[in-house]
Amino acid sequence: MSTKSPELRFVEFIPHSERHGRPASQFPLWFSVNMMVLTTLTGGIGVLAGLNMFWSLVAIVCGNFLGALFVAGHSVQGPKLGIPQMIQSRAQFGFYGAAIPLLAVLVMYIGYFASNSVIAGDAIQSGTPIDKNWGILLSGLVILVITYYGHDVIHKVERWFAVILGLGFLVLTVAVLQYGIPGESWNPGDFNVNAFLLLVAATATWQLTFAPYVADYSRYLPVNTSGRQTFFFTYSGLVVSTTWLMTLGAMLTTAFPDFGDRPSETIAALFPDALSPAVYIFIVLGVIATNVFNLYGAFMSLTTIVDTFKRVKTSLSARAVLFLIVFVVATLVAVLASSNFMSFFGNLLIVLGYMLFPWTTINLVDFFFIRKGRYVVADIFAPNGRYGRFNARALAAYLVTILVEIPFMSTAFFTGFMFEAVGGIDYAWIIALILPGIIYFVLMRDTRRMADELETDTISPDDESHDELTTPVGAV
Repeated sequence: MSTKSPELRFVEFIPHSERHGRPASQFPLWFSVNMMVLTTLTGGIGVLAGLNMFWSLVAIVCGNFLGALFVAGHSVQGPKLGIPQMIQSRAQFGFYGAAIPLLAVLVMYIGYFASNSVIAGDAIQSGTPIDKNWGILLSGLVILVITYYGHDVIHKVERWFAVILGLGFLVLTVAVLQYGIPGESWNPGDFNVNAFLLLVAATATWQLTFAPYVADYSRYLPVNTSGRQTFFFTYSGLVVSTTWLMTLGAMLTTAFPDFGDRPSETIAALFPDALSPAVYIFIVLGVIATNVFNLYGAFMSLTTIVDTFKRVKTSLSARAVLFLIVFVVATLVAVLASSNFMSFFGNLLIVLGYMLFPWTTINLVDFFFIRKGRYVVADIFAPNGRYGRFNARALAAYLVTILVEIPFMSTAFFTGFMFEAVGGIDYAWIIALILPGIIYFVLMRDTRRMADELETDTISPDDESHDELTTPVGAV
C-alpha cells in the first residue's frame, strides 16, 4: 500500500502479499494517541476527589499498567488474523451477535471525537480570531483527510506527532515543575481509599477504551510477526504516554484547582504571552493526533455494522461516503455540545465501559485460551459459517455479566443498590473484566477440548484456500 493513495482495504482479510511493517511501529502509534489535554484531565480526577500527588501517581501506575495488558493482548491478534478488531468478534458472538457491542463502540468513538473537537475549538478560539465552531470544523477537516488516506498514512503521520508532541509535553512538564508543587502533596501517609480506587478505575478504563480498535493498526503486519514484540511495543507505548501525561495532569490540578474547567488557558498561562499562539496550536495538534484514531475507528465500526446486513462494496466512493457520514455526525455533536457536554460524556463513557469490558474479556479468552489463535477467517465473513449467526454462549456470558454489574454501578444516570453497601466503591468494572471470561470459558468447554484440532486459514500464505480471503468485500 502506498501513502500516496488511499487505503483500499475496508474490513476484509489483509492478503499476505500486502503485509508489511515491524512490531516496533506500534510504539509511536500508541504513544502519540495519548499526547493530548484530555489525558491530563483524566489524571486530575484523583486530586479533585481528595487524593494527593503521591497516591495519585500510584493509582495512575496501577490503572494504566493493568488496563494496557488487555489492550496489548488484542494487538497480538492483528498479525495473526489479518482482520479488524471488531470483525473478530463474530468468531465469539456470531455473525449478527457481534453487532451488539459494536453499537456501543461506535457511540464511544463519536463521543470521543466530539469531546476532543470541543477542546480543539476552544484552543483555536483562544489563540486566533477564528470562532470556536469554525475551529472545530477546520481541525476536523485535517483529521478527515488523514483518516481517509488510511492505515499507512496514519502510521507515518503519528510517528511525527510522537516526536513533536513528546517534545512539547516535555517542555510543559519542566514548566510545571518550575512552577512548583506543594511538598505536602507527596505525603504517603495521606491516603483516601475511595479516591484511590476511583482513579485506578478511571485510568484502567481509559486504557480499555482502546481495545475495540487496537488490532486495526497491527493487522497489516506479517503473519509471522513476533507476538511478544507486538505486545511489548503496544504496551510500552500506551503506559509510557498515559503514565506521564496523567501524572502531569495530577500536578496541574494540584497547582491549579480550576485546571479542569479551563485546561488550554491554564497551560498557555505558564508561558510568555508571545508564545500563547504556539501553545494553542500545540494543543490542537494533540487533538488531531488522537482524533485520527477516533474517526478511523468510527469508520471501521460503521463499515462493520453495515457489512453485517449488506456487503459493502470496496471502492473509494464508498469509502468517502462512510467517512463523511461519521465525520458529519461527530462534528455536529461537537458543535451542538452544551457547556456540560464533557460531564455528560464522562458519565456516558462509564456506562459504555460497563458494556465493553465484558466484550474484551470474552474476546481475549476465546483467542488465547479457547481457540488458541486458530480461526477460519472466511467463515467470519459468512452468516452461515461455523461461527453461526448468534453464539448463545457468548451472549449469555455477556448479558449475565451486565446484569450482575448493574447493582454495583455508579453514574450520574443511575446508582445500583450495592454501590453504597460496599463502601461507595465501584466494583462493576472489575466484575466486567473477570466474570464473563469465567462463564465463557466454562460454556465453551467442548470447543476448548478440541482446540488442537481446530482449523485455520490464516497461517500458510501459499495455501490456495486463501484465494477467497483476498477477494475484496463486495466482489464476492
